[in-house]
Amino acid sequence: MINLLALITFVSLIYFNSSFYFTQFFIPNSWQKVIESISELTSQLITDTISSDSEKYFPIVSVIFNFILFSNLIGLLPYSFTATSHLIVTFTLSFSVFIGINIITFSKYKAKTFSLFLPANTTFFLALLLVPIEFISYIAKPISLGVRLFINLMAGHSLLKVIIGFSWNMLLLESFTSFGLILPMLILIILFGLELGVALIQTYVFIILTCIYIQDGS
Repeated sequence: MINLLALITFVSLIYFNSSFYFTQFFIPNSWQKVIESISELTSQLITDTISSDSEKYFPIVSVIFNFILFSNLIGLLPYSFTATSHLIVTFTLSFSVFIGINIITFSKYKAKTFSLFLPANTTFFLALLLVPIEFISYIAKPISLGVRLFINLMAGHSLLKVIIGFSWNMLLLESFTSFGLILPMLILIILFGLELGVALIQTYVFIILTCIYIQDGS
């Protein structure tokens, strides 16, 4: 459900703040500038990381970027749910990217793809040791990609909920003017700012690693 909400939110922002205002006034408003800035940032990340045919990866990377970003930000709203704090969602994203990259790599290089697991000029006995290590390292990429996003979002949002619950309980026991509310509310404001930073940084990290994996496969 929250995935659908993130999609509807993003599509609504594009429709009402890009097409409508642009056709009516021919002047981009603040929201349209934000959307264009996000698209430019995504395009810049792709072109800086992927050396060849980077433009053809823009649609899928842009969709993943916006989905993770809006899911993270929606999770900061009161009484909302963070989709990216669930392991099934982050694993779906990471393994979808991983499988797609492998399909592209195999269709391009065929059997040469398996040379990724065997470094050049490797002896037979050394290959018996290196191939399993390289294979495990390769499989660990989507796992680490999904777990990193899941842990950072879950830990931070869980801490926010604990502090909010503590502040609410103190509010029920005291009045709004109680000095006991100052410390938890101050901590809550600081944590909210940190979580906003984490939501943005983790989106950036997921996308930059995705682009690196695409570059390695291409």
